[in-house]
Amino acid sequence: MTPATRQAPVRLTQFAHGGGCACKIPPGELEEVVAGLVPPRGIGGDTPLLVGLATGDDAAVVVHAGTAIVCTADFFTPVVDDAYDWGRIAAANALSDVYAMGGRPVLAVNLLGWPRDRLPFDLAREVLRGGLDVAAEAGCHVGGGHSVDDPEPKYGMAVTGIADPDRLLRNDTGRPGLPLSLTKPLGTGVLNNRHKATGERFEQAIATMVALNRDASEAALAAGATCATDITGFGLLGHLRKLARASDVTAVIDTAAVPCLDGAREAVRDGYVSGGTRRNLAWVTPGTDFGPADTDTRLLLADAQTSGGLLVAGEVPGAPVVGELVPRGTHSVVLR
Repeated sequence: MTPATRQAPVRLTQFAHGGGCACKIPPGELEEVVAGLVPPRGIGGDTPLLVGLATGDDAAVVVHAGTAIVCTADFFTPVVDDAYDWGRIAAANALSDVYAMGGRPVLAVNLLGWPRDRLPFDLAREVLRGGLDVAAEAGCHVGGGHSVDDPEPKYGMAVTGIADPDRLLRNDTGRPGLPLSLTKPLGTGVLNNRHKATGERFEQAIATMVALNRDASEAALAAGATCATDITGFGLLGHLRKLARASDVTAVIDTAAVPCLDGAREAVRDGYVSGGTRRNLAWVTPGTDFGPADTDTRLLLADAQTSGGLLVAGEVPGAPVVGELVPRGTHSVVLR
């Protein structure tokens, strides 16, 4: 095959309107949709729902025979062009919800949407291979899954995990006086958006997105933490607002202490900000005292992360302390 006829590499991000967790339904709209949707009393019998929709936590939890069963699902459109990397990122992101609850993932099934007339199936195989490899790293079985013919490629997993019901991490157990630790830097959203627009590859973003939150979860539990959430599509500010509201506290963030990926601030400056990030910022604005934070800082703190780190109410060895919880005031979140 001559250079003139050689097929150009497929750019998966060009087959989707958004990318990664930035394509989530905005938090305000989602809350309106699910408001009042609670299961009838008595469902489950002797298997009570311990964590459900009420606080907008990262996963659902039921208790059966003394074991907490953690259940979640997460999928999204391509966040990077490389099929294998996208599979790894999506799997790490789905598994993260179990880690955010203090659990251990044990079984996953694939969720795949594929435009079968537009993209070759060898790319779908690479996506699934990436997911399988990350699940194997987590010690989690993958037992098949479900696929549909879809105009946009989508991939993720439904994951079941187990945990000690007396040692869960929840978003409604924070209390005043606890420090806030963040286990991964921010900036995957704007770097992924720049990648989608320009084709530039950002190895630092891929490395943080494929990294499991397993060690951070175990370290948080070992430190005695009971309150945590993972930072994904609603950004640091959005997930922090949910935690503060569920725990009836105010979260104070030291913006200078928040770690960011190399190139993230430059990507914000150059305008590579997703619509999801702007919607996140609009949602948190009424309940946030932004203090001295400029517009770029606000956007970065609201950046829609994909497979972000854990935000833990407590000190986690090796993770920077980025703020603290204080008694509830007039704002859910205060920046300083």
